[in-house]
Amino acid sequence: MKFTIHRDQFVQSVQHVSKAISSRTTIPVLTGIKLVANEYGVTLTGSDSDISIESFIPKEDGDLQLVEVEDKGSIVLQARFFSEIVKKLPEDTIDIHVTDQLVTTIKSGSSVFNLNGLDPEEYPRLPEIEEENVFKLRTDLLKNIIRQTVFAVSTIETRPILTGVNWTIEDGLLTCTATDSHRLAMRKAKVDTTNELSFTNVVIPGKSLNELSKILDENEEWVDIIVTDNQILFKGKNLLFFSRLLDGNYPATKNMIPTQSKTGVTLTTKLFMQAIERALLLSRDGKNNVVNLKTLGNGNIEITSVTPEVGKVTEDITTNSFNGEELRISFNGKNIIDALKVIESTEIMIDFTGAMSPFVIKPIENDNMLHLFSPVRTY
Repeated sequence: MKFTIHRDQFVQSVQHVSKAISSRTTIPVLTGIKLVANEYGVTLTGSDSDISIESFIPKEDGDLQLVEVEDKGSIVLQARFFSEIVKKLPEDTIDIHVTDQLVTTIKSGSSVFNLNGLDPEEYPRLPEIEEENVFKLRTDLLKNIIRQTVFAVSTIETRPILTGVNWTIEDGLLTCTATDSHRLAMRKAKVDTTNELSFTNVVIPGKSLNELSKILDENEEWVDIIVTDNQILFKGKNLLFFSRLLDGNYPATKNMIPTQSKTGVTLTTKLFMQAIERALLLSRDGKNNVVNLKTLGNGNIEITSVTPEVGKVTEDITTNSFNGEELRISFNGKNIIDALKVIESTEIMIDFTGAMSPFVIKPIENDNMLHLFSPVRTY
């Protein structure tokens, strides 16, 4: 195998596929990046058997020549060394040449590296996916959906299903739900489907979605999304991202969301978030994130936080509107801040159903998302 390639494009592809590679794998060949050169260009693949990423660099992009392939072939190179080498090479082009013994010469300017490669025949093949259940999302919307849900997945492995985000499609509406059993984030979006596509219980690992979000560009290009029984494939321009799905049944979250409220408050998002941030300043080491909220007679609310060995903070917040019963409730302030950071609305509505019942925060400016929180017992 012998080819010359444009360095910047190559570095970007190497970084993309490296995100799928785990140093903890027990299969030696999966610690490497697979390179395949043919008459169309160069394909790079990285995998840890849960996530697989394939990035393709075509021979030409518009008027720009990206790759010149002299001899076709393939090789697997140790990701740890290879990705650092290509990043630090001095010139705009890189020559890669593989000899019979899998020894690979990487040359740029006056720099020459010789790396021992691994046998590409041992590299697992990527799954062949039947493209039946397909829908499309714009890249910028997909990144948004991930950002607005994945923070709420569980980080505790005792209930593996909660470490993922549950996707369902019904009547052309995609609903994405994440919960760690203390909070829940839900985001809805209209999707572009070719047929009457519907599915439930497609649970994508939070880790996979985080890695996908990092390699997607913030643009308006479309991503094809293909769902099978145990895999999901995100197919962008010159990029394939496979992830296995989590086994098991996601809890029925629809029943958890209250349909009526006893107390309703609308607030300016930024004011509420800053008040909670100040309330948490006295919580030592972030262990005690409890914030108390109390309605005042004049329709405003009072936020307090007490850390016995440090002190107490109290702040009144002016509400934009208030209706319903008087209320005292305590909650995890950090969880609320996480949600407020991803709500793209200047104003929010909070619906309370009682001091010991879950409450809902929704943006006023759109109805495509909601956040649900369990209160904290303080006695």
